[in-house]
Amino acid sequence: MSEYTAQDFKKGQPRWCPGCGDHFFLASLHKAMAEIGVAPHNVAVISGIGCSSRLPHYMATYGMNTIHGRAAAIATGCKVTNPDLAVWQISGDGDGLAIGGNHFIHANRRNIDLNMILLNNRIYGLTKGQYSPTSPRGFVSKSSPYGTVEDPFRPAELCFGARGHFFARAVATDAQGTVDILKAAYNHKGASVCEILQNCVIFNNGTHDAVYTKEGRAKNSIYVKHGQPLVFGENNEYGIMQEGFGLKVVKIGENGINLKDILVHDAHCQDNTLQLKLALMGDGDGFPIALGVIRDVDAPTYNDAVSAQIEEVKAAKKYHSFAELLETNDIWEVK
Repeated sequence: MSEYTAQDFKKGQPRWCPGCGDHFFLASLHKAMAEIGVAPHNVAVISGIGCSSRLPHYMATYGMNTIHGRAAAIATGCKVTNPDLAVWQISGDGDGLAIGGNHFIHANRRNIDLNMILLNNRIYGLTKGQYSPTSPRGFVSKSSPYGTVEDPFRPAELCFGARGHFFARAVATDAQGTVDILKAAYNHKGASVCEILQNCVIFNNGTHDAVYTKEGRAKNSIYVKHGQPLVFGENNEYGIMQEGFGLKVVKIGENGINLKDILVHDAHCQDNTLQLKLALMGDGDGFPIALGVIRDVDAPTYNDAVSAQIEEVKAAKKYHSFAELLETNDIWEVK
């Protein structure tokens, strides 16, 4: 395998606002692709419409900035017709979950071998500050001046509800954490969803401030790793335990609780019950926000199934090309 650097995947000058989370994510994506080691000409980056959807312009790979909400549909066609390509889909929370929500859930349901990146800043940035499907209830914006009366989508719920087999989360400013989940998404066979938490510095600055700094993540997040106890805190002094059908935060060393009492993360468990509970923690409920690979389960992929079906049907036919098809019927020679 050839060795690449991040520079091999860079192109153009990004035109995002200074401090936008898209800058941080783009740098991590360049680095992850270099470490993955797939040649740029074997990679396609597909996006829809929005600030984050400009990203293909800054990739020295195949790329397509498509139409609003249709990134998953076009990425699906790209992967099914070009199965050897590594296909990355880039969408914002509006492009991916509003107008593109139907395509998002069906790409997961079909388990198409796509790496779907959801850049979640809880706002429509390109169109200047309307609330999005992930904006919290009561959020004041240009399109909800008195506060939105809607409850938001939670991306993990949509992914899991659509029978998704891979879900991970990172913070845009956490370069190593982002690179780690991008590499895990590439190595997963099937549809992978990576939610990237980022701030829109113009229209929704601070929406993810609790985990946007290294210090904040030490206090307010938990890095989940398969096979490892669910511990967190600045000194790993806290842990997650199961309580009935729910979870609870405990302090290790108090009330007779020790490390062996703490839940061990199982990202490969077919039953997604505990994985979903982990994915929904945080955001003011007294639990830390889960970062890392939360679910990673093997399952047959749509694109492999389609290819296998085509070969099976071809093998059973008397003809294998258009010319042979014509010859299966009576033929007249005109002189």
